Amino acid sequence: MPNGSLSLPARLCLLAWDPARPGVTDTARHHHLVRAGALTELAQRGLLVDDEGIATPVDLDSRTGDAVLDGLLDLVRESMPHRWRTWVRLHARLTFDAVREQLVAEGYLRAEKKRVLGVFPSVEYVLARSAAAQALREETRYLLEGPVPAGEVSERNAAMAALAAAAEPRALGPAGTDARREGRIAELTERGGAAAPGLRRIVGEVWGAVSAETARAVASTGG
Repeated sequence: MPNGSLSLPARLCLLAWDPARPGVTDTARHHHLVRAGALTELAQRGLLVDDEGIATPVDLDSRTGDAVLDGLLDLVRESMPHRWRTWVRLHARLTFDAVREQLVAEGYLRAEKKRVLGVFPSVEYVLARSAAAQALREETRYLLEGPVPAGEVSERNAAMAALAAAAEPRALGPAGTDARREGRIAELTERGGAAAPGLRRIVGEVWGAVSAETARAVASTGG
């Protein structure tokens, strides 16, 4: 399956994988990043809309055909109303685990059984298609460097690059903090919400939530 056919949360999950450090991608920061991608894709598809800051399903019946996205839709429908920033972190691991299993099923990741301390059974997930992951990282870095006008980037790719930059995955290399990089991220964030009225606000809210959760995680670990 080519990278372009992967859902936005699946692409963000693959981007977060650091091939040099297998097994350490399962962190709250990555859970939030993948959940943010799922929320953004549902909003871009018009299945989640903003109702005075609340993430709201458009109806009770619409489906995407993607098990992860439909699972999140069902969760939102069956839960109390919450704001977008709350949904970025609330039960985010459920979405991350489901996306990771999708990537295993599609051959991007490989689940390897092992024993911790030689006794306790565990599973380690490692890249099975390193070339595909590397191509996705290079594409995202290219988008963030800004040679292509933001208006010519697809809404999905713009959201992917902006969210990836907000979460600062190790696989993308050192995060830029200069004004040009910040301006580019702002352009991509706006482009990611260009498809429909109100979508810019949603994408901006989700981006802000990922950025805040990342900053909190960095502060708690000291770097």
